Amino acid sequence: MNQTKTSSQTGKAVQTTGHAWDGDLQEFNNPLPRWWLWSFYATVIFAVVYWFLYPAWPVGRGYTTGPLHRITYKVGDEVRTTHWNTRARLVKELEEGKAARRQREYMEKIAAADFDTILADPRMMDFTRSVGKVLFADNCAACHGAGGEGKVGLFPSLVDDDWLWGGSPEAIQTTIREGRRGFMPAFGETLAGPDIEAVAEYVLSLSGHSVDESLRRRGEAIFQGQEGGCHYCHGEDGRGIRSLGSANLTDAVWTIADVPGAPDHGAARKAVAEVVRKGVSRQMPAWKGRLSDTEIKLLTVYVYDLGGGS
Repeated sequence: MNQTKTSSQTGKAVQTTGHAWDGDLQEFNNPLPRWWLWSFYATVIFAVVYWFLYPAWPVGRGYTTGPLHRITYKVGDEVRTTHWNTRARLVKELEEGKAARRQREYMEKIAAADFDTILADPRMMDFTRSVGKVLFADNCAACHGAGGEGKVGLFPSLVDDDWLWGGSPEAIQTTIREGRRGFMPAFGETLAGPDIEAVAEYVLSLSGHSVDESLRRRGEAIFQGQEGGCHYCHGEDGRGIRSLGSANLTDAVWTIADVPGAPDHGAARKAVAEVVRKGVSRQMPAWKGRLSDTEIKLLTVYVYDLGGGS
């Protein structure tokens, strides 16, 4: 009976490949499902179409560029057309995308507005902070620090209320555009060591430090007299002259001598004396020609927002 059933099903049985293992384990030759075959054919067609539209095959040192699919984009005022690639697509998106159009609109508003208008408009300030942060990180943070905190002895802080050249938006804009050079002559060869110490003592007294009175009077005579002539730049009251970029010595803000970090009064006097002895020479580059006028305005408002003043 079992043999009869097998004979009746012989015509309907699926053919095998003829391979067998362990005597009864056989490999059937089943046809592939139609949906699988059509999916495979579709992938083949897709691959052929893709080869003609996009970069695909390496050829020597180059690759097939997909001659049927081109992309046109602008770099500044120059229009470029090339084969499709992700770089060109990114440039096109940055130039013509929705975000790019919105950014251009705000850039035009910033360019046309004065500082008071920008500072009073919350949306324009949000945009300025966003773009200005990137501009500051790319162009200023290497010297002034990521947050504008500066570095004592090298680069002034931009987050306090002390501005050597003025802290108004107009003054900051001029500083960024034209650059600045801070200079103070070295007195190491014109003043003796004790005289330099006396001048340092007088300078500390201007910002409220408790000092040796006799040393202070000696330092004042040098500071205000022809021997030192410090008053010519710092003013007779020691408040500095912004047109010269000379420091205000009365505000307890120290950009070169690390007085706040000194462990005692002697160390503070030594720090000031070193500045008097060696002088100061530092240069901030001009950013005109490197940044556009609108970028400089954005950076100006961003820096002013960090800690600008009068």
